[in-house]
Amino acid sequence: MVRHMKAKIVIAVAVVAFLIGTAAMAGFNTSVLNGAIPQNTSRAETTAIEIHTAAPTVKAGEQYLTVHFDRASSTLRREGYPMLPFQTQTLTFPLGTTIEDIEVRTSEEHTMPLHQKIAPAPTPIPLNMVDLEVEITEGEVYGQQDLFPAGWVEWHTGGAIRDGQRVTFLTLRMFPARYAPAADQLHYVEDISVEVRYREPQEQMLGADAYDLVIIAPSEFVDITQELATHKQDMGLDTLLVTLDEIYGGTYFPVEGRDGAEKIKYFLKNAIEEWGIEYALLMGGKKSYITGNWGMDGPTQVNDDLWHVPVRYAALDDQAENGYLSDLYFADIYNADGSFSSWDTNDDGVYGAWAFGLGKDVIDGYPDLYVGRLACRSTREVRTVVDKIITYESTGADPSWFNRVLLVGGDTFPRDDIYEGEVTTEHSFGFMPEQFEATRLFTSDGSLPYGEGEGKWQGKLAWMNVIPTMSEGYGFVAFDGHGSPTAWATHFPGNDELWVNGLMTYNMDLLSNGDKLPVLSVGGCHNSEFNISLLDFVNNEWTYQPTYECWSWHLVKMRGGGSIATLGYTGLGYGAVGDGNDDGIPDTIQFLGGFIEGRFFKAYGQDGVDMLGATWAQAITEYNNHFPPMEDRTDTKTIEEWCLLGDPSLKIGGY
Repeated sequence: MVRHMKAKIVIAVAVVAFLIGTAAMAGFNTSVLNGAIPQNTSRAETTAIEIHTAAPTVKAGEQYLTVHFDRASSTLRREGYPMLPFQTQTLTFPLGTTIEDIEVRTSEEHTMPLHQKIAPAPTPIPLNMVDLEVEITEGEVYGQQDLFPAGWVEWHTGGAIRDGQRVTFLTLRMFPARYAPAADQLHYVEDISVEVRYREPQEQMLGADAYDLVIIAPSEFVDITQELATHKQDMGLDTLLVTLDEIYGGTYFPVEGRDGAEKIKYFLKNAIEEWGIEYALLMGGKKSYITGNWGMDGPTQVNDDLWHVPVRYAALDDQAENGYLSDLYFADIYNADGSFSSWDTNDDGVYGAWAFGLGKDVIDGYPDLYVGRLACRSTREVRTVVDKIITYESTGADPSWFNRVLLVGGDTFPRDDIYEGEVTTEHSFGFMPEQFEATRLFTSDGSLPYGEGEGKWQGKLAWMNVIPTMSEGYGFVAFDGHGSPTAWATHFPGNDELWVNGLMTYNMDLLSNGDKLPVLSVGGCHNSEFNISLLDFVNNEWTYQPTYECWSWHLVKMRGGGSIATLGYTGLGYGAVGDGNDDGIPDTIQFLGGFIEGRFFKAYGQDGVDMLGATWAQAITEYNNHFPPMEDRTDTKTIEEWCLLGDPSLKIGGY
């Protein structure tokens, strides 16, 4: 939930207090007024932030203008709303801290007449196999008399895990300029100061330290999975393997929850509080390769019998699909005040709802646990992934192949002059340490298509370049383009008619990279939709053709190569097109899928986070700190559907 602040506002919520991101930025001189990092105490404390800006500049366009402050943190991008720059600051406190007062002060307010309307944010574009026109429409806000946003500062909170510690974030978004649509004016200030008065808990809420990792598996997978648990113990992670029968039978904790997924989530909550776990591995996916299709379970219908380890669907309707799988549900344990994040705030048995007739469930959206899934359907698959993980971590990666990154992309949306897939993967690589080298398979330079030219067959056979190149071995691989459960593809520059087919489920078994296994990130729709089976295409329009398992999972579970883990979207992924805020930076890396994918590489390459689940969680956390959960449904969907198919306790590169 986003709060607005105009002047002095008194609030009482439980939140979190270490200051993140207080370094001065060009154009924004940011300072912490009291300077000290708060310590655990029962006394009320204060911390403050102040920003100084010059007057905004505006750029006129053909129809709309854009507003600029030099090096703002980001731009507000909600479909149909004016795009306005803002500065973000995030404060981190111990879980259970109470915010007693927030006071906002500004310098003198100035006005600037405008001769055009401020550009509205365009419609997010899905990364599926259908090319759509970018739509720009003015929302109802353009007819209002009041200033937009409602205050100079907006804030939101979230309970989260950071560096293994449970915290609550307080994120402030400060808008030096606000828009008066009816008056065609821009109101702005040059100084904003925010003082936060808070009280930390007298006692630490969570302090247990018995286990690091819990693996949840059905009884039929236990024998092989125990080998993984033993290996993890040998690697220094205190590990406990728990069966579904033990969870449902109350072996460790009293049983809570209405269905399998909720019982697992309550179990994980208890495991955090009683054992101090940081990681949870869900060992199991759908049971059948043939049946158990979309419609037999889904956003409003639970059927745990279809699954080795139950799943949760988020019932968010984006007008294209009415829900999707979300393993973030199992990671988002706490609200900002430390209470349980149920994802069913109206208690109707439908989770993560945001749809007509179902209302809007309020989720926290921040991971409190590092969660990943190995979506195995058989003991054969369990054997394969367990062997891959043990070998990967035990041998350690040779720099000759690990310090290489493969980038695969093209012109995702050919209706502008930005090659989104190439820009996004290059952006991700830009976060990697200097010892890493990139290999590029792009459509713009002809390295991705098979053969010379830009014809139909050069595009259809592009996988014949991907297979041998990826087989050479890479520590990381980044695809960005269009997807389905079956395929990943992109376009030639400026050509939205011909497809360039990069890799498909029916040819990826030709990969021969052996034990040179990458962590793979894929941008595209439904590549990680791990609920499909062979007959799924009958009821699922996004499958397009018979496919018994999804693209991302096939790479993880295949023998003799593939990936060690894949991060991708279980539903329609979304991208941004062009440079709508006219800041000289392609929107594809500033918003939606391109932003969260880049944050994964930032976590590893720039911030030094080398545990896989922690990189996944940090990427989601940073996304939320820029784009608050529950403010925009496409942002909410992006974090909910971005799935880690892999071991969250995997040490990237091995030990």
